[in-house]
Amino acid sequence: MQMTFFFSDTVVLLFDFWSVHTPTGLALSVLVVALLSVLYEVVKMGKARVLRRALLAVPPSLSREELLEPEEGDGGRGATQGRWFQFHVAQALLHVVQVVLGYALMLAVMSYNAWVFLGVLVGSTVGYFVVYPLLRVG
Repeated sequence: MQMTFFFSDTVVLLFDFWSVHTPTGLALSVLVVALLSVLYEVVKMGKARVLRRALLAVPPSLSREELLEPEEGDGGRGATQGRWFQFHVAQALLHVVQVVLGYALMLAVMSYNAWVFLGVLVGSTVGYFVVYPLLRVG
């Protein structure tokens, strides 16, 4: 296996069945990798939005102990705990998706095919450029 970047239309990405031997196959594979990079940026932005919503859903006077152990007759704080837990679960799931995508993209780059590397860079750049202005909208 070559351990330096090279330009070639032959590459095996992530799995043996994703074996590319033609320029058309390489172009489609680079497009898929670029779209996965865009999706990575979308998930990263989604995680930030969920965190912001979670912080806005919890009143500032609510302590951590009250979130973890609600008392009987807490005057609606159980609903706050439920919302906090839902945001926490959503953020955890988004984190798992982000980690899986990140490692998959890292392994794709580790094929050392320069076209795949450029696809990851372009996808990440486009994703950041398109998605991060949306963070301010919500």
